[in-house]
Parts: sequence; C-alpha cells; structure tokens
Amino acid sequence: MFYYLFTYLREHFGLFGAGVFYYITFRAALAIILSLIITLLMGKRLINYLQRKQIGETVRDLGLEGEKTKKGTPTMGGIIIISAILIPTILFARITNVYIIMMLVSTVWLGLVGFIDDYIKVFRKNKEGLAGRFKIMGQVGLGIIVGATMYYNNNVVVSREVQKGKPVIYNAAEKIISGPFTRKDENGVQHEYMRIKSATTTIPFVKSHEMSFARIARIFGEKSVKVVTPVIYIIFVIFIIVAVSNGANITDGIDGLATGTSAIAGICLGVFAYLSGNYIFADYLNIMHIPNLAELSIFTGAFIGACVGFLWYNAYPAQVFMGDTGSLALGGIIASLSIIVRKELLIPIICGIFLVENLSVVIQVWYFNRTWKKYGEGRRIFLMSPLHHHYQMLGYHESKIVTRFWIVGIILAILSIVTLKLQ
Repeated sequence: MFYYLFTYLREHFGLFGAGVFYYITFRAALAIILSLIITLLMGKRLINYLQRKQIGETVRDLGLEGEKTKKGTPTMGGIIIISAILIPTILFARITNVYIIMMLVSTVWLGLVGFIDDYIKVFRKNKEGLAGRFKIMGQVGLGIIVGATMYYNNNVVVSREVQKGKPVIYNAAEKIISGPFTRKDENGVQHEYMRIKSATTTIPFVKSHEMSFARIARIFGEKSVKVVTPVIYIIFVIFIIVAVSNGANITDGIDGLATGTSAIAGICLGVFAYLSGNYIFADYLNIMHIPNLAELSIFTGAFIGACVGFLWYNAYPAQVFMGDTGSLALGGIIASLSIIVRKELLIPIICGIFLVENLSVVIQVWYFNRTWKKYGEGRRIFLMSPLHHHYQMLGYHESKIVTRFWIVGIILAILSIVTLKLQ
C-alpha cells in the first residue's frame, strides 16, 4: 500500500525521500520492525483478553514434567502471528505481485483451518477438535491453489539464457512468455534472456540445477506430457504442503520450539528469495533467476519478525500458545515459500526438525503395530513421540531441548544456504 502511495507522491509531487520505498531491503526492514511492534503490543492485550475469557489450553496427562503448570495457559495465540505477518505485508509489499498474493492466501487459508480447530477445542469443549479429514482437505485445497497458480499463471516464470546451439524450450510443457532481454554481466559482456513458463525445481549440489517435471511426465509418453505434467506437479505441491504443515503442527509441543524453528527456516528461505529474485546475485551464484521474486523479502521479513516477536511470550515458561491457528499457518507458509523459490528438494534439510519430528511419530506407530502383531504386545523405539517428548522423558529440561533443536535448525539452515555454491 505504502509502495504505491509513495510512488504516486514522488511521480506527481516530487516528494523528497519517497524513492526509498523502491528499495526492497528498506521495505523488508520496515516489515520486520512493524511485525515485532505488533506482536509485542498486541500480544499482551490478547493474552489478557484470553485470560479474562478463560480461553486456555486443555493439557493431556502424558506424565511429563511441568505439564500441569501449562493447564489454562491462553491458546489461539497464532492470531498474533498471522496479524503481524499480514499487516506489514499489506502496507509495505506490492500486493499485486503474484507471489505476495499466494503467500497471503496461504497464511489466511491454513490459519483459518487452524482457527476452526482451536475454536472447536476451546469453545465447544471438544478435545479432538476439527476432524483430521477436514484438516487434510484444507491442506489439499491450498496445495491445489498454489500448485495451479505456479503452473498456469503467466506471471510465474523463470529467466533462461539464450545460447547459440542450445534450445530455450526443453519440452512441450514449456512456453516463452516474453523476451529476449539483454543484460550485462560483471565483465560488461551482454547476455540475452527469455522468460519461460516452466514447471521446474532446483536440484541441490548439481551444476545443471534445473529439473523439469515434464521429464517425469515422459514416462507416460511424449504425447501426454502437456496433460500429465500439471497433474504430477500439483500432486507434488499438495504432498509438500500437507507434510510440512503437519510437521510444524507436531513440532509445536513445547514452549518456543515451533516458533523458533520456523523463524530459522524463514530466514533461510528469505535469503533464497532475495538472491534468486535479483539478477546480479543469481548470475554470480549461477542459480535460477526468478523475476519479481525478491518482493517476497518483505513477506519473509514480516514472517521472521512475527515469529521472533511471538517468542517474547511463547518462550519458556510460555504465557500463550499459538495453537493450531499458528502452527498450521507457519507450516503452510514455509511449504509455500519453498515451492515458490523452487527449493522443494531442500525441504528435508531446511525443515529437518519438522521432518525428524514427523518421522519419530511414524516410526513409533509403525513399530508399535508391528510388534503388536508379532509378539502380542506393542513395543516402542522412543520413550514417547514426537521426539521432543522422548528427551523430556529422559529428564532434559524443556528449555534445553528447545535450545538444542534451534542449534540443529541453524546448522541445517546454513547447510542449505551453502548449497548455493556447492554445485
């Protein structure tokens, strides 16, 4: 909103200093600051309101140390996070940008699914909340929206260099949207680029870093590439959104764990968005250039600021829980960001904490059922799943578990960023 306002004032009235809003880094910094202010100011008021209305968490008796003290702690704090993301983004980003629109939809969509779940738990006094199939339907619905937009919207393109003797279009599922555009590299040499509509992703650690989903579609025959490619791509997107949002939901089990882990992943994806959206950096690093992607830096700035600000109240001992309103939204945001910046294959590293938490539950259930059938009694690999509860059962303090998980998350984020040069 402010971008368009100050652009108008500069062009029509020559307002001094208005041009600073052209800089993405400036607007991203403002988004971070404003999101922090919103979470800090809004957080206390919302906590007091939830306490007055007695909107507290119902804690299951798992036999864990300190869980009884959490009973009655205000929940649905995800409203704070979502507000602190939406307001700065709407104010400072170019909201006509297709990537910004997708991220706003992702935030509101899964935030609403989580809110309904929390509402049923808190106000209807139903501990089960929203039925699992409806949550999955919400996640699948978002996957279809994001996948279809990424595949069919002509504003979602990649830049590809025009080289003699090499085709610009690699398969029947691709098409040229615009170009050629001429740009100079750091040595002053001119290069021609075209904007291509293509369902591709980045392959980490590989020099020829583009992988097209049309290659997978060729399994079903060359003639069916145009029809099969979008189906494969959208199913792939759905899988990512379901997996990551559920991973974030499972990780939100102890104070500050999901919030801090999400902030770390957001910083990593924000770096990818800025570098891939900037022609100079993309050319220097030899990575995929995605036009207009850098605008996502404003959204990621607001996202990081919201998570860090929420930690003020969510760190041990938590004064408020985010609930499914926050955890599903955070997972959906991280999944959608990964898809948009075309780093889907890096998700196991970027979201390594979410992955391990998810796997610990899957492995525990699988092993329990297997031993039940084989020995007539269910046995466990972990003392309790998800994994953070296993460490609690071992006697580790909550804050120590969270801190160590954060450290692992930081290491994974650094490793993900390092892949930019490991080709």
